[in-house]
Amino acid sequence: MASTHQKIWWSVFLTLLLSNCQHEVDWAPQVPCYFIFGDSLSDSGNNNLLVTKAKANFKPYGIDFPPGPTGRFTIGRTIVDFISELLGFHGFIPSFVTETGKDVLQGVNYASGAAGIRDETGQHLGDRITLTRQLINYQLTVAQIVTLLVGAAAAADELSKCVFTFGIGSNDYIKNYFLPNLYPTSKEFTPEQYATALIAQYSLQLKTLHEFGARKVALFGAIDLLQLDDYIPPFATASDQQLL
Repeated sequence: MASTHQKIWWSVFLTLLLSNCQHEVDWAPQVPCYFIFGDSLSDSGNNNLLVTKAKANFKPYGIDFPPGPTGRFTIGRTIVDFISELLGFHGFIPSFVTETGKDVLQGVNYASGAAGIRDETGQHLGDRITLTRQLINYQLTVAQIVTLLVGAAAAADELSKCVFTFGIGSNDYIKNYFLPNLYPTSKEFTPEQYATALIAQYSLQLKTLHEFGARKVALFGAIDLLQLDDYIPPFATASDQQLL
């Protein structure tokens, strides 16, 4: 049977598909812009120039994607690529490292492989753009939009109509809490305490987003950790854990 996570994704997919069919005649985007925050499930190339093991700009990644390897951690499109298409955008939302000029008016993808809610998450793999840094990059984008639309009021009105999605939090477990030889969090927090701490930090980060204009926000839940092929239990050796 499909997992709860899979059922949720299919529900989102079908809802957007049916909604898009109603707008197929003029093919105009249903929202003016789409901003993406997250980890490797949403990353479209932001890690390409970073010093990190968390990269996907080489084959076999992208073998079913017309442009080839782009930094997406998949052989084809990501879930946010599908969402952007179903929302009516004619092209994929540009990554933060590639967007230029007026590109920001249709949205930006800030997601980064190995990123987490906590700043230290994934650091054993090298650099990554944490959610804290993704929000800083978003604030830079807001400043650009204010300039392009000639005023904070116009920018705020535009951003209030945009869609924002967050797909992050899984790495705070598989690339942090479940690696006791590399991170102290499992010794400092019980599972319940750790979840509470993550929620508290995530809440503050979302409040920052709200202060900078976001109103239509969707949060994707953490993936089903027990179904991950690369999941290594806490009792794995340090050499095993380095593979993550």
